[in-house]
Amino acid sequence: MCTMIVKKVKLEGSGKGREGWFTVNQANVSYDHPFHNPTEHALNIDFVNESLGPGARVAVELDEAAARSLVDTILDVLGQAEAGGHLE
Repeated sequence: MCTMIVKKVKLEGSGKGREGWFTVNQANVSYDHPFHNPTEHALNIDFVNESLGPGARVAVELDEAAARSLVDTILDVLGQAEAGGHLE
């Protein structure tokens, strides 16, 4: 049995939903039962702007291996951008 784990993080970005692009200002990251992913538990990430209502949401459900691979890939890309002098 797993207790749901939830963390919220403020951020600045953009997401694309059914009605087009919108400003994203928060990510809700949880580990819980997924809605669609065929695994018992998943890492769930919701990129949201709550002030714009429920349509301003992009949801992702990842199994453990995919979540870890995504984190490693993000860190690798940021490291390459930094090494190339592309980060301010």
